[in-house]
Amino acid sequence: MVVDVDICGLNVGDNHPVRLMGVLNLSHESFYKGSVVREDSLIDAASAMVEEGATVLDIGGRSTWPLAEPISKEIERERLLPAIDALAGNVDAVLSVDTVFADIADQCLDRGADLVNDVSGFMTDVNMADVVADHECPAVVMASRKVPGDVLGMDAVMDSLEAIIELCEGKGIDTDRLILDPAIGKWVPEKDPTYDFETFDRFERLQLFGKPVLAALSRKSFIGEVLNKPAAERLYGSLAATAIAVHKGAHIIRTHDVAATTDAVRIAEAIRGRQPVVEEKGFEVSVLDITNPDDAALVMKNIGVTETGSTIMKNKTVNRVLRISNITTTEALIIKQEILARGGDAALERDAVSHEAEWTDVIVMGTLLQVRRLADKLECQARNLPLVSKLIKDTLKQESDVEYRYMRKI
Repeated sequence: MVVDVDICGLNVGDNHPVRLMGVLNLSHESFYKGSVVREDSLIDAASAMVEEGATVLDIGGRSTWPLAEPISKEIERERLLPAIDALAGNVDAVLSVDTVFADIADQCLDRGADLVNDVSGFMTDVNMADVVADHECPAVVMASRKVPGDVLGMDAVMDSLEAIIELCEGKGIDTDRLILDPAIGKWVPEKDPTYDFETFDRFERLQLFGKPVLAALSRKSFIGEVLNKPAAERLYGSLAATAIAVHKGAHIIRTHDVAATTDAVRIAEAIRGRQPVVEEKGFEVSVLDITNPDDAALVMKNIGVTETGSTIMKNKTVNRVLRISNITTTEALIIKQEILARGGDAALERDAVSHEAEWTDVIVMGTLLQVRRLADKLECQARNLPLVSKLIKDTLKQESDVEYRYMRKI
């Protein structure tokens, strides 16, 4: 499914330029002091961002940094409302209000804001979804369960966003106008950089929702922990992360540094390929790049497949290719016979097929279900095949083990 939506007159999607959301930060409690904009320079800062390439401006009055000094709702309101009054109609950009409170969002939308950016995914204030529904406006929703960003790992991100979309459907919100944010950053104490590494590595999974994806990663803590640098010195790290996010499918980049980010985005999107899709006479065929069985279940449920049916079939949709090295020709031929019996296949060198070679490698091909059944079968065989079975199972386990795949020295 190709993403192609209209966000307040701005075309956003797979076949449109990646959009930049410039951060207009009114919070003096922010983790990055260099991003704070004074009230008397707001118009100049906004105009400069638009000139540098921002098509969306995100106005925030409260720092979401977990260590920031808390402020009252009234202080947030006193910062936001005059800013919206000053910007509405005076800058050529979509205006986003960054708040988790429904009454503040309602007032800002009445005064000229175009969309809501709720980092709690409508979890902090139960009335926020109603405000978005009443105004029929777009909204950025960040993956969250109880508090902003409390999702650990990409599976949790996917589950959270699916639940938020279902909530919005129940509220009558046009979910085609939702923008999804995978909650990059240290939002809760237990969230270490490992989880952000995983989010970047598997960023393509977000495409399965068929909605615009926003990456808010500018100068965040995982960059600081890798580079051992404070927020003021994280620009180059932010640009590297931005390029990766764009190459993996991000449609909107939220940034403090619009000019530099514009260059990184343009190069990354020039390199990025397009999703294979063909349309003709109302019919459409597209390729789904699914590597996770739970994503397959999500796609099936979205077209009306039952929960039971999705669960049964999900392991049939994901393929694996394994290389098994340094086994005997006899063992390789047994493996080939067993995977063929389960609908998969295997390839081994010509001399092994004719028994002229004593040792060989074998390439095993099959769905995840077929490979797992092969491993179960080999567990009961002779020779070294029980060990091969264990190695196959351990390899599949490592593939899904977040700590194993992404833990590194920082």
